[in-house]
Amino acid sequence: MHPIEGALGKAAAAVNAVLDRLLPPAIGPEHRLAEAMRYAALGGGKRIRPFLVLSSAGLFDVAEASALRVAAAIEMLHCYSLVHDDLPAMDDSDLRRGRATLHREFDEATAILAGDALLTLAFEVLADPETHGDPQVRAQLVLSLARAAGPAGMVGGQMLDLEAEDLDLDIGAVTRLQRLKTGEIIAFSCEAGAILARASDAARQALHAYAHDLGLAFQIIDDLLDAEGSEAATGKPVGRDKAAGKATFVSILGPERAREQAEMLARQAARHLDFFGEKADLLRGMAGFVIARRR
Repeated sequence: MHPIEGALGKAAAAVNAVLDRLLPPAIGPEHRLAEAMRYAALGGGKRIRPFLVLSSAGLFDVAEASALRVAAAIEMLHCYSLVHDDLPAMDDSDLRRGRATLHREFDEATAILAGDALLTLAFEVLADPETHGDPQVRAQLVLSLARAAGPAGMVGGQMLDLEAEDLDLDIGAVTRLQRLKTGEIIAFSCEAGAILARASDAARQALHAYAHDLGLAFQIIDDLLDAEGSEAATGKPVGRDKAAGKATFVSILGPERAREQAEMLARQAARHLDFFGEKADLLRGMAGFVIARRR
């Protein structure tokens, strides 16, 4: 067991409790939608992005209730992206987090609606005064997440990923694709604590630099798991990138060099946290966990 896993599990349990409250079961014709939203958001997962929110908030002694609501919002948005990525029109996956994908468990229309509902609810949570008393802070959270999740972030990266099967991408293009698809949401998660605390630009920049390197290391390990892992271990299909002919960090660099690059990025990410001293030990631990993970 990696040393960070205890803290990761504790954070996941706290976020799951908030998600459970924010996604209550429904009675009436819309109960199927509520059930599907709960299936998507409460069906396991490492909760890495919420952990980053909580850990960054801890650097500035942000109120736990505020940090947990932001952490729950980012997990809702992440789960929406997984639901839509798994659809037949996108990755066409049958397995996610060790069980049937949402569209297989329910149906495609319900999966689309559940993803839409999780996305919009995430922004509702951020905009609610219960998340933070300062409307400027709430507006900054909404603006930052919208930028990270939209055409200049996650959604734009997913479009590039769909086109990647027909393009001969070099390492620079793959890096940009993954920065958009994965890295911008990780960056928001790391900077959320600074936004909640109205922290200095220097503090926010240090967290952004950490997130940049952490996100790339995370994606390289993802590529390695897709190339070398098993469906039983990862809880999702593997070998899909190679079968589709997509350029990845592994296909370009080779497994050994890719892992070396991930380890270098993790060390570099940890150095960006020197700004915060010992208070950033949990975030340093996450950099090590990202490259050690097997699923």
